[in-house]
Amino acid sequence: MMWKERYSIGVELIDNQHKELFKRLSHFIQIVQSETNWEDKMDDVKETLDFMKDYVIYHFNDEERYQEEINYPDLEVHREAHAKFREGINDYVRIFDQGEFNEEKIKEFAAKLMAWLIMHVGKMDQKIGEYVKEKGVRHNES
Repeated sequence: MMWKERYSIGVELIDNQHKELFKRLSHFIQIVQSETNWEDKMDDVKETLDFMKDYVIYHFNDEERYQEEINYPDLEVHREAHAKFREGINDYVRIFDQGEFNEEKIKEFAAKLMAWLIMHVGKMDQKIGEYVKEKGVRHNES
C-alpha cells in the first residue's frame, strides 16, 4: 500500500496528509499480515483506530475548507463521502471498545481502509486536482 505520485492533486497540504494516511495504513496492513499472535496486535489496532478517528477529522476539515476556498462544485458530495467514512471508522471504534474485535474484524477493517483510501484519494480527490488545474486556481498553503 504505497503512495503513488499519480494520487497527488497538486495541493501540498492535502497531498502531504494523503501521504501520511498511506504511510499509516501501509504499516497497519504489514502488522495485520504479520505472523504475530492476534492478541499481540491489539495495541497496534487500537493505535490505528485512534489515529484514523482523529486524523480523518483533521484531514477532512482541511480538505473541505480548501474546497470552500476554491468554490469547488462537488463540495457537498465530498462532504457526504467524508461523513460516511467517519461513520464507518466510528463503527469500528465502537466494536473495539465493546471488546468484539477479532481477527476477522481486523482484516475487514484493514480491507475497508485500503479500499476507501484508493477509491477516495485515487478517484474522488483527483477531481479536485483536475478542477484546480482546469480553473487555474491558486491555493494557499497553510
